[in-house]
Amino acid sequence: MSASTPKSDSASRGRKFDSLQQEVFLNLWRTYDRLKALEDEMFSESGISAQQYNTLRLLRSVYPAGMPTLVLGSRLISRAPDMTRLLDKLEQRGLLARHRPPENRRVVEVRLTPEGRKLVNQLDASVRKCHERQLGHLDDKSLDQLVKLLKAARKPHEDAENLSLVDQ
Repeated sequence: MSASTPKSDSASRGRKFDSLQQEVFLNLWRTYDRLKALEDEMFSESGISAQQYNTLRLLRSVYPAGMPTLVLGSRLISRAPDMTRLLDKLEQRGLLARHRPPENRRVVEVRLTPEGRKLVNQLDASVRKCHERQLGHLDDKSLDQLVKLLKAARKPHEDAENLSLVDQ
């Protein structure tokens, strides 16, 4: 093995990773896991998942109007592999309603129900407390820097229309 391979460069710097990129990725993954555990704990109390909450949050942003399911799916923070099942569960709980506009029967539009709006509004304080618990130990300057770095890291991997969706 030559001295210029990534593994030997990493070893010579005292790193336990094949590359700096691998170290960053694994740190992101571990951080996600720790922060997600706190989020899962909070959402389990309300009987919905983080993905379901995000769906309700997005629908609240256009309430009382609705949103086509394809648009909704493209705006979710993380991909929903089975959007139909996700919406079915929320509809069964009376938190959203689906309908097909008569002018275009191929489109399925989703609207937040008053019950769904009430739930997402009730969760606001818990979500804020969870975020404080997750990241409240960091000062504003560090948080701003982290946001910029995370946006820069994912920018080449996102569609142009989805670049600012986290800002919604």
